[in-house]
Amino acid sequence: MSDPEPAGPFRVRPIATRRGPDPKQDRAARTRLLVLTAAAELFAARGFRHTSVQEVADRVAMTKGAVYFHYPTKEALAVAVVEQHYARWPLLLAEVTAEGHGPLATTVRLLTGAATAFRDDIVARAGARLQIERPQIDAELPDPYVDWTELLGSLLTRAEAAGELRAGVSPQAAARSLVAAFFGTQQVSDGLHERADLVERWSETAELLFRAIRA
Repeated sequence: MSDPEPAGPFRVRPIATRRGPDPKQDRAARTRLLVLTAAAELFAARGFRHTSVQEVADRVAMTKGAVYFHYPTKEALAVAVVEQHYARWPLLLAEVTAEGHGPLATTVRLLTGAATAFRDDIVARAGARLQIERPQIDAELPDPYVDWTELLGSLLTRAEAAGELRAGVSPQAAARSLVAAFFGTQQVSDGLHERADLVERWSETAELLFRAIRA
């Protein structure tokens, strides 16, 4: 049976920072995306501190000045990557919601989809690293994990109402535990195997956690 759209979807919040002009032509938009992707690759591999705008420019065969036209500072590049990282999740939510699962199955599918994104999507991986390195970046970035906790809490509250949760399980406590377990798993996978085994490791963890909370 199709379930209503989850309450409290992810919010994509523009982050206050200096930006280049909005691209008016397809070519300019493609160039901006090329620069952003190159920056994401470097940020994911080397981190914010050890990535320079010149390295980004070299990676896309542009001058540093051309990169600065689109992103006036390295902080602006980092902010753009983080914004695109967060923009992935509403799309994932819409895709999973369209499948018509119940709230608990939707929760399972969302986290599996996120694990796949963290393994395969360079922008998702770069955004995760930049969030960890927030103290090094002179820009205000969103607090991590908040939207995930809110969304899973909403889904699990509905799962409780539908009789899908084990008696005595707190939806909000379960949401916090799932978020902590998921992001802990992806950090361990990143540290040991650059997230190559993340989907498998999360599958193991999810099997235990959902068995504990499922009615």
